[in-house]
Amino acid sequence: MEIYLPTETRVQDVTERMRACESGDIVSCSDEALFEVIKAVMVREKLTGLTIQLLDSDEYVLRTVTSKRRSEKQQDRFTDRQEAVIRALEKVLAHCEKEGIQLVGFSDELVAIPAHMDDGSGFSAAAVDIDTSGIYRGADSRQGIPKI
Repeated sequence: MEIYLPTETRVQDVTERMRACESGDIVSCSDEALFEVIKAVMVREKLTGLTIQLLDSDEYVLRTVTSKRRSEKQQDRFTDRQEAVIRALEKVLAHCEKEGIQLVGFSDELVAIPAHMDDGSGFSAAAVDIDTSGIYRGADSRQGIPKI
């Protein structure tokens, strides 16, 4: 079903109308501020399968957003969000280098050592364990890793 919301629509009315929508419905408006409100309601209420459109005075679509549920199927590549996290991690590692921090990986932990105190052994009184939240596993702790 296609629904048009006029410019004077209140936030409470937007919320009620959006909650009443079903997957596949299209909600349109001609006011950019209202479009942003509709989009915020759609995200806040976690409404999936809806399309919202910002129309110009001739009813041409200027902007469109379609909500969808994250795929439960495991993909064989990183998602956009995962790629963004990897880029952020790379920036953090670049900052470590800039600030003179060496990271040393052991079989099941990661430690940070001031670069000027790293003698190559990875052991130093200045070494600090890094809380990796369980996502770091050294290669020694992995089994069945294919040889390259």
